[in-house]
Amino acid sequence: MTKPLTILGIETSCDETAAAVVRRNGPANGVILGQAILSQTADHLPFGGVVPEIAARAHIIHLDSLIARAMHEAQIGFADLNAIAATAGPGLLGGVIVGLTTAKALALATGKPLIAINHLEGHALTPGLTEGLEPPYLLLLVSGGHTQLVSVEKIGEYVRYGTTIDDALGEAFDKTAKILGLGYPGGPHVEKLARAGDPARFAFPRPLLGKPGCHFSFSGLKTAVRLQAEACGIMTDQDRADIAAGFQEAVAASLNDRLKNAMTRFREAHPDIDSPSLVIAGGVAANVAIRQSLKARCTHMGWHLSLPPLALCTDNAAMIAWAGAERLALGLTSPLDSPARARWPLDPQAEAAPGAGVKA
Repeated sequence: MTKPLTILGIETSCDETAAAVVRRNGPANGVILGQAILSQTADHLPFGGVVPEIAARAHIIHLDSLIARAMHEAQIGFADLNAIAATAGPGLLGGVIVGLTTAKALALATGKPLIAINHLEGHALTPGLTEGLEPPYLLLLVSGGHTQLVSVEKIGEYVRYGTTIDDALGEAFDKTAKILGLGYPGGPHVEKLARAGDPARFAFPRPLLGKPGCHFSFSGLKTAVRLQAEACGIMTDQDRADIAAGFQEAVAASLNDRLKNAMTRFREAHPDIDSPSLVIAGGVAANVAIRQSLKARCTHMGWHLSLPPLALCTDNAAMIAWAGAERLALGLTSPLDSPARARWPLDPQAEAAPGAGVKA
């Protein structure tokens, strides 16, 4: 389908309530017409993490007004839409239900098709919206809930190379921040503190360094941070900064090592691509030190690095609308009884990481 498609996207999988209107003018040619997003960070801050019940309640309170704002900014009405897309999983089930149910109601009331979107597919396809990048390419998804290496073969076809066998990287940042007495969410606080630290002072482990495969592990690194903090006794500001810097350095080394294996595997699967592309998405992709480290890896191996704008690295509705547009262009829509899912792997055929309680 080559005609322009205008899609309303809804995202409520975690603690961002978001709506966006995106127009697909053709393959790898899209524009955001309007978007509105509300972060719930302040609501969850006293608890040091996302409380599912609070998140779902906030989605219920704010989603309608955010949809209205996005539509107003786009200067369109529901009659101008071609479809309504919403995250159907994976995520916090209560939140997913709010967004998906709203999308179903709007689809039923307006007679527009519903498109149930895998949240991870939204991240995976974002480069098509931001820079016109078309599959195949390699995706590194690093967020609070997911750490995966995925080969994006085409729309709807994904091969997972690796996942975490324990903590997602965003969780490891949050737990490290808590150990160091920093605020929530932990990633930005750890990154800021690390700038004043000496990454070589403490010898933290590099999980799975040199091992075959593309799986990740961060639990042991988190434990090493806790033990070092305890060994310092009453930590000085410099102790905390050095621990943060050492942790961040170990994370970058681990990501680089796992990524090297994935890049080799991708090249073997796609020998005809002269300059492959690596896409980095998810909240942790906003970390400047990690971005620079992975950029150096891509330069060394002759890859193109795609880094979506920071606002589109974290959870947002524009990526959901774009994924909906890409699916609609292929004639793919969803029934109104599409279920909300707490887990929904991009690659259902992927084997679980050894010893993992894997998060889909």
